[in-house]
Amino acid sequence: MASLAFFFVLISSTFLSSQANNLHLQQLRTQDESFTSILVSQNGLDFVKDLLVNEAISSIIPLQLPATIEKSARIPFLGNVHMVEGMEVGLTLGLENHEGTLKLSLLESGCYVKEITIKLDGGASWLYQGMINAFEEQIGSAVESAITNKLKDGILKLDSFLQSLPKEIPLDDNASLNVSFVENPELSSSSIEFDINGLFTDGKKVQPVSNHYRQVFQPSVFCIDQSKMLGISLDEAVFNSASALYYDAEFMEWIVDKVPDQALLNTAGWRFIIPQLYKKYPNDDMNLNISLSSPPVIRISEHNIGATVYADVIIDVVEGSQVISVACISLVIRGTGSVKIMGNNLGGSVKLDDLAMSLKWSKIGNLRMYLIQPVMWTLVQTVGIPYANSYLGKGFPLPIIHGFTLQNAEIIFSSSKVTVCSNVSYSESDNLNQVPIHIK
Repeated sequence: MASLAFFFVLISSTFLSSQANNLHLQQLRTQDESFTSILVSQNGLDFVKDLLVNEAISSIIPLQLPATIEKSARIPFLGNVHMVEGMEVGLTLGLENHEGTLKLSLLESGCYVKEITIKLDGGASWLYQGMINAFEEQIGSAVESAITNKLKDGILKLDSFLQSLPKEIPLDDNASLNVSFVENPELSSSSIEFDINGLFTDGKKVQPVSNHYRQVFQPSVFCIDQSKMLGISLDEAVFNSASALYYDAEFMEWIVDKVPDQALLNTAGWRFIIPQLYKKYPNDDMNLNISLSSPPVIRISEHNIGATVYADVIIDVVEGSQVISVACISLVIRGTGSVKIMGNNLGGSVKLDDLAMSLKWSKIGNLRMYLIQPVMWTLVQTVGIPYANSYLGKGFPLPIIHGFTLQNAEIIFSSSKVTVCSNVSYSESDNLNQVPIHIK
């Protein structure tokens, strides 16, 4: 997910440097739909600007920005040299969506050195000081020209980097995340917003969006606390795409042969619930073959996340090496989910709200479902829910670059969307040194 974060961190930091806050946007659209939006606020842009832009400019020449700038150097025969303060750099950038990636172009740039004073101390400085004073204006112009040329080279490198970023990010052997852009960035007076597809796809092939989670979605990010640096809005279609993907990959099938109350996996434990089962297979061990009959459905409301799971439970009797399927019960499980931020991951948990069941087929006659329902409730509560929460608790990474960490994050629910609004902090790492905006 780190690659996705490069998109908004690098671009936003570039165009907000000093006078560089005029961004030219082309009006092009792709045919894909957007289900995830990323908004960087003015505070967020200022934050990354302070981290990256000053470092990028300082890499062009040996300067430190901002404030009064002084660079000291030791030159043989001259002694100490002190130079340069008061510089402004302006950029006007073009940014557009180009077949799912961002294309960056430099429309206009300039550099202005307010004043340049070079003082030589020691050595033979008295011999050269008069000559240097006479050429201060030409030296300043040369610095301005050099920086402008370096900016052009740097933007070309950044554009090449943006277009080389992958449109899919592998998550595991089964899934990838579609991070292709589907809109041009939207610029307001205080933020910039990026829209991406955001759906989970088969890691081995690109699949079209399935009908059961396709919908018309107008992505937008809204944070109650507008001082938050970053907002990430995820439509419920993102969660449903993950659900459908793992269902199609036949990942949602389990054989249960161990439970907290192991007596439930022996026909003796069912002798009062399904007498005919115990009579036909006395004291035999059992397995529960659980599979989902359709992808779980996720719904996001203004208050919480709801999940509906459709599952079939086949009751198997184990006689020696033989497994005999005796009955199948269909379950409709409804739960309520909660989400939380763990570092840079969006994790969560689910609790059981309701359980409905019906007999799908039976080889041992009719079953009294009202007697079986408490047993199934116990199994779902003690086996199914903990299993699901063990995976949900790990979460999945949000699009945050390594080295940056969410701080004081809050989660906002709205109709069909969940939004994470947060500040960010930065800790020193090699990642920042690898940002290709550095110009050498």
